[in-house]
Amino acid sequence: MPNQDPALLRRLLRAKDRMDAASHEDWPVERLASVSGVSEAHFARSFKDAFGTPPHRYLLTRRIERAKALLRDTDMPILDIALDTGWQSLGTFGRVFKDVTGQSPSELRAAEQASAQALDQVPHCFISAAYRPNLKSAVSEKRRQEAADKKSAEDE
Repeated sequence: MPNQDPALLRRLLRAKDRMDAASHEDWPVERLASVSGVSEAHFARSFKDAFGTPPHRYLLTRRIERAKALLRDTDMPILDIALDTGWQSLGTFGRVFKDVTGQSPSELRAAEQASAQALDQVPHCFISAAYRPNLKSAVSEKRRQEAADKKSAEDE
């Protein structure tokens, strides 16, 4: 974490902990800022400075992580997983999930179940870290980049 006021960092951690504990809930910047006791703009800027990612992207990462764990570890229907992890529709969940992970929820579930026996001896914390989504860019940025790559490939 950068050199920030320790009191501000505690406030930011409070908001981050709340998101972690209830990632299925809506967490607009207004709500997070009120949890932290700072203005919305200051919260968004400080959160990104402290944790390296904007609050919305952090929340998206947590939701995708939770959905991947439920797909891997349970037989819950995909719709129930989508709703339990905070998505309002199955379509949005499926589209964003595939954009982030590269696989649809059902494809990921099938792949995870096929490889489950090989990971029985690996500690769960290592598995969670290895499967954490890498959201260095926003999903919309990723889509634009893929479209530009397709266009340049077609032009060649």
